[in-house]
Amino acid sequence: TRPWLQGARLTVWELLQENIPVKLAVEGAAGHNMKTHKVDWVIVGSDRIAANGDVANKIGTYNLAILAKHHGAKVMVAAPTNTIDRQCENGELIPIEERGAEEISHWQGKAVAAANCPIVNPAFDVTPASLIDAIVTERGIIENPNAEKIAAHFEQE
Repeated sequence: TRPWLQGARLTVWELLQENIPVKLAVEGAAGHNMKTHKVDWVIVGSDRIAANGDVANKIGTYNLAILAKHHGAKVMVAAPTNTIDRQCENGELIPIEERGAEEISHWQGKAVAAANCPIVNPAFDVTPASLIDAIVTERGIIENPNAEKIAAHFEQE
């Protein structure tokens, strides 16, 4: 999670605090690791969930979901219900923030990319509900999410 490396700095620390086994790897190794190690679940968070179950999260989440499906792993989204935007019909309606070019063209203040190289730097991507096996909230589990199941999740007492 560039540029702040939250995975290395925060997520790993949290897992270690709870004695949950964890290994840190670079993002680009996800496919290789799924191919060579038995991965049962990919668990991600969410910044926003549309009413149909599409999930907006940090960039790379969509890639992980595609890799998971290819390798037979399931995808779980862990998020509080206040992340679900029932007014947003689907993920295509979620605006994607473009971050500053220097986040990827520079390292520690020094240019690492050619000065005339165009930069594309989305901070988030949208994973379609069709790639998600479960959304887990404080209210329970929504398996194979869709608009009807999301709505029913809020009808439960």
